Amino acid sequence: PSDIPRAWGALVEPLSCAVHGLDQVDVEVAGDYLIYGAGTMGLLLAQLAKDAGAGQIDIVDTNSGRHALATRLGADHVATSATALDRPQGWDVVIDATGVVPAIEDGLKRVSRGGTFLMFGVANADATATFSPFRVYNDEIKIIGSMAVVHSFERALKLLVKGVIDCEAMITNRFSLDDYSKAIDAFLSGKGLKVQVAP
Repeated sequence: PSDIPRAWGALVEPLSCAVHGLDQVDVEVAGDYLIYGAGTMGLLLAQLAKDAGAGQIDIVDTNSGRHALATRLGADHVATSATALDRPQGWDVVIDATGVVPAIEDGLKRVSRGGTFLMFGVANADATATFSPFRVYNDEIKIIGSMAVVHSFERALKLLVKGVIDCEAMITNRFSLDDYSKAIDAFLSGKGLKVQVAP
């Protein structure tokens, strides 16, 4: 659309994935969320959940350098571990946006009774995770996967135009094509979020 900066276009595809992911979660308004990962996808999911009426949004990321931005974008609490959040009752929705097995295993333990676990992050194809089948049965926990972008591009664009996503905050680094190697270094350092290279 002509009414948003071209640079924001880089967020349309990841945002459409996040939109589809939250489409899979059937939770009442004011439900509480725990999100593993304060990278691009985790923070897009957090902003969408907030716009959808989430009650509380907590984020876990081992990279403390991302905590301030997560708070700025609407997280109520941010920590390097879910244990530090001290919430024994768990969360209505727990989302893994990391694909890291220890985070997945920990997240499954944090879902409240009757809650939902959304497997959004991409784990290695041969990775396996351990969880309690009895607890899933006894506490009626729903485990849902999300990987496809299904009819969500147009909605993602509408959300950008509406201002639901703070695109300027999400695009943390901009480099010219001549500084491509610096862009790679910024990405690998884990200090930035969305790194853009413009010709």
